[in-house]
Amino acid sequence: MLHERFCKVTRMSSAHTPGGRSGDGQRTSTPDRVSPAWRTWLEALASDAEAALGAALAYETLDTSGKLAFLDALEQDAPRLGVPRVALFAPLLSVEHDAERRERILHAMGDDVGEVSGVRPRALVGSARDGARVCVVIKPVYLDFVRVTSCRFKPDHGIAWVREDPLTHAKDAPQAGTVLDGMTLERTPLPPVIDEIAAAIVAHRRREGSLPDSLKPLLALFDPAMFVAEDDATG
Repeated sequence: MLHERFCKVTRMSSAHTPGGRSGDGQRTSTPDRVSPAWRTWLEALASDAEAALGAALAYETLDTSGKLAFLDALEQDAPRLGVPRVALFAPLLSVEHDAERRERILHAMGDDVGEVSGVRPRALVGSARDGARVCVVIKPVYLDFVRVTSCRFKPDHGIAWVREDPLTHAKDAPQAGTVLDGMTLERTPLPPVIDEIAAAIVAHRRREGSLPDSLKPLLALFDPAMFVAEDDATG
């Protein structure tokens, strides 16, 4: 399905400049591109995490001309859709590393970020009798999408595993009462959880001498902005 949808973009001219216009200075229009299926899929990017991740992954596989053509398509169709521009462009921004295209995506997204999400950073923790802990940190990304970072650790020993779901809908994220690795998760204030993870990272480094790449998702948790929104499990 993704392949069929993205094939619509390839009907556009491949001779594009970074400004998003074709080589002869005119945008290449494809009136039939705004089909019901294309529109439905684009609008799903505002509520369907699988669709948003699929868009990001598909965009990432395009070559330069394909990416520019796809950005042309979104810029042309965005005003006709009933979703905030952040839903269309944010997935692409997450996988785009070219500075010029990132600037173009940010400009296209503008300040159209939709309604302010009621999702706040929060932590869920479960404990085992041997001192092991499982932790889930849920961090807002945009709209009602969140990033879910999970890990199992012992504060005085190190990290056993780390998992990251970079984009999921808030309603699908783990909740208090969810069982993870045999431990029941409970809502816990975020700051002390981050402190425990930090202690486990230090213990891991001391034991192993270095940190594997698999632990990198944990480093993103050390963001002071997360604590501003944390409600310390009182809400």
